Amino acid sequence: MTLLASSTTATKVPVDAPWRASLNPVDRAEPQSLHLQVAAALRRAIAEGEASPGERLPQARYLAQELSVNTNTVLKALRVLRDEGLIEMGRGRTSRVSGTLDQGELVRKARELLLLARQRGYRREDLIALLVKLDTGRSAREVGLHR
Repeated sequence: MTLLASSTTATKVPVDAPWRASLNPVDRAEPQSLHLQVAAALRRAIAEGEASPGERLPQARYLAQELSVNTNTVLKALRVLRDEGLIEMGRGRTSRVSGTLDQGELVRKARELLLLARQRGYRREDLIALLVKLDTGRSAREVGLHR
């Protein structure tokens, strides 16, 4: 058995869960919701190199025990990290680190850009054309993206 250590408890994790990180416990007195605190703890562990792309995360129930929260809280946090591009959630209980914090930031900013573009009436093609023009200085038509 491997131990996940924190300042409050030590939880036994099966050997097939190789990722070991020191996770900050959640603070129930904080105004930030529990799932966002869990996401932040995992994000910090990834940022500090305690888990690198391709590494498997322990199952949500083990993380929940480690952080003294409900498994659904951990699952909600994992979905946040998935949406940021930091982890991939596979079938069953498998979650792997898929990116770095920098990649997660890029995905987050890209989602913000997409949302803003849609709110302003831009279509996907318009946004692609704008990005091409910003990157190359040439119109999308000049690089063959528009008919």
